[in-house]
Amino acid sequence: MEQTSSKFNQLPKSWNLVFNLILIVLCVVCIIPIILVYAISFTSEASLSAKGYQFLPSEWSLDAYRYVFRNGDQILQSAYVTIGVTAIGTLFSLLVTALFSYVLSRRDFRYRNVMAFFLFFTMLFNGGLVPSYIVNTNVLHLADSFWILILPYSLSAFNVIILRTFMQQSIETAILEAARIDGAGEWYIFARIVIPLSKPGLATVGLFTLVTYWNDWFLGQLYITNPKLVSLQYMLMKLQSNIDFVTSNATSATNNMLMAQIPAEGARMAILVIVLTPILCAYPFFQKYFVKGLTIGGIKG
Repeated sequence: MEQTSSKFNQLPKSWNLVFNLILIVLCVVCIIPIILVYAISFTSEASLSAKGYQFLPSEWSLDAYRYVFRNGDQILQSAYVTIGVTAIGTLFSLLVTALFSYVLSRRDFRYRNVMAFFLFFTMLFNGGLVPSYIVNTNVLHLADSFWILILPYSLSAFNVIILRTFMQQSIETAILEAARIDGAGEWYIFARIVIPLSKPGLATVGLFTLVTYWNDWFLGQLYITNPKLVSLQYMLMKLQSNIDFVTSNATSATNNMLMAQIPAEGARMAILVIVLTPILCAYPFFQKYFVKGLTIGGIKG
């Protein structure tokens, strides 16, 4: 019976080859635009104007990066802010999300359904931008503080639902009951059993959270006026806005002179490279947990 089931679940080599070819094509389709962005960022503006986008630049140039990094001190300070917000925010968000998800995954918790309802309610309705701004500035007094860049994104209902479902499906109740019989408390079970068995789920949620914090510029635009707390993305966004403004209003002689000094297309791609590269470097560290599958925590018969 087991042999028949095994043969039923196996695909012929020809179908495996077809699926592999499809995945290779999808990978190439995803990688080609990234390669083009990197190539454009190292292409001179004159070459872009004359020959357009090319995978192999006819004239290499670092003018775009020189323009982006002309305010080196501010970029360095903004990079420190973004790295700190991303690191601390991701860890704090994972802790809060894991605690909430573990509570909701416990079927014996009395208020589980009530808390799940309030969680799901926030996915459908929210107070809006103006009330949240008033609460953050006038009630919590978080304006122009480091924590205003962390707390608003620290808990996501979507991430809680993902992690709760993962815990319910991958962590057997028998493991928790056995630990409880041995005298383990809830904090011990959470820290020594639930967290290690939830690494794939935490890695997935952690990657979502990391990208959210790294790409955020909106909170900085709303709440930050102190130059020392300006994030890298907000600074690059303002730089991009300045380039777009000069480009769209290049009618006077002064603006034409400015346009001649600004590598507009190359600077846009250089900004994208600066934002994209750290995420590309971080993804492989999370990928090793994805390939493990959801079998961690299962009980072998």
